[in-house]
Amino acid sequence: MTKNALIPGQDFPSITLPLLNGGEVELSQPQSGHDWKLILVYRGKHCPLCSHYLAELESVRAQFEDNGIDVIAVSADSKVRAEAQLAEINHQFPVAYDLNQSQMKFLGLHVSGIKNGMDVERPFSEPGLFVVNEEGKLQLVDISNVPFARPSLSNVAGGLKWLRSQSQKFPINGTHI
Repeated sequence: MTKNALIPGQDFPSITLPLLNGGEVELSQPQSGHDWKLILVYRGKHCPLCSHYLAELESVRAQFEDNGIDVIAVSADSKVRAEAQLAEINHQFPVAYDLNQSQMKFLGLHVSGIKNGMDVERPFSEPGLFVVNEEGKLQLVDISNVPFARPSLSNVAGGLKWLRSQSQKFPINGTHI
């Protein structure tokens, strides 16, 4: 099966998903008056490492937001399962759900079937982290096929703070084909 690969510097695809707190969100569009956006794709309720990663996201959320970067977490879980997992985390960031397999493929995410997780209701995506800049371009792409190989969110926050503080626009890395 051929998998899409998002290339840094390209436009982030248009994907609209429902939000846990109601309404819908266009993933690439910042929502809080910020001009950048971090999109964190997590595996779902069955993954205890994801719960820890979501708690880490909450612990550094203010660092992103203070730097003009909105954050959102996204999974393939149903609303019921996403609500159950996020109820365990005192979070202030928005959460989208029902990412489907076509959207996962469009984002270049690795997809695992129900045999790859305990208490899984449908195929789910493995982790992905995307940062979209003020031009709607992918500034950062990090995709993994396992839940334990994800970047430190405090390192990402610090790196993006540095990058955004530069007097000259920093080029997007990884665009050479």
